[in-house]
Amino acid sequence: MNNESMIEGRNAVLEAFRSGKTVDRLYVLDGCQDGPVLTIKREAKKQDTIIKYVDKDRLDQMSQTGHHQGVIAVSAAYDYSEMEDIFANAEKKGEAPFIIILDGIEDPHNLGAIIRTANLVGAHGVIIPKNRAVGLTATVARTSAGALNYTPVVKVTNLSKTIEELKERGLWFVCADMEGEVMYDLNLTGPIGLVIGNEGEGVSRLVREKCDFVAKIPMKGDIDSLNASVAMGVLSFEIARQRLKK
Repeated sequence: MNNESMIEGRNAVLEAFRSGKTVDRLYVLDGCQDGPVLTIKREAKKQDTIIKYVDKDRLDQMSQTGHHQGVIAVSAAYDYSEMEDIFANAEKKGEAPFIIILDGIEDPHNLGAIIRTANLVGAHGVIIPKNRAVGLTATVARTSAGALNYTPVVKVTNLSKTIEELKERGLWFVCADMEGEVMYDLNLTGPIGLVIGNEGEGVSRLVREKCDFVAKIPMKGDIDSLNASVAMGVLSFEIARQRLKK
């Protein structure tokens, strides 16, 4: 974790919540129930912040100051956008919406690289889940090489429900999986969402079931998997190629 994305100590954490700072996760000493900590937890719940209960050794390991006082907040290096920001981005460019949906990307370098590629390929925004995924940490910001200043990133509670809502707005969805059709054989034009799974398990079953198509990247090597950010790059540039032809 990075100093610029961590807030330690009860007063500092409480002030961060009350000032409206975006906090991705709150780590609390397991079993700590005194008044100040209960107040911090109430503020965290108002923001729908994830609360994780950990032992003292874990907090000591995370701490950069040695004075965490039983609470450490991990704040977003950048503010999250709203879904309407993505659609406004597409409308401003006069293009059909092109959205990247990430199902549980946990490596901040992967997320930063994906946001960078999303900007370069012309995607109008990125959607990430609230749980079991990295947020907009300082490492993500650095790895994105400035793309976070231009590419909206939206955090949602439920990816499956979000996909259903976006379908009602005219989008259709393709996810990456080695069991799918070769990507060159698919029509990837129009309003589209590209779903990329996490580094180990790929796209979850519930999310995959919501997708209209499953795309396979043809590979000739001796291993059968790609880094998540590389797979996203390959598929998203194929989408961009097909959109250029329309």
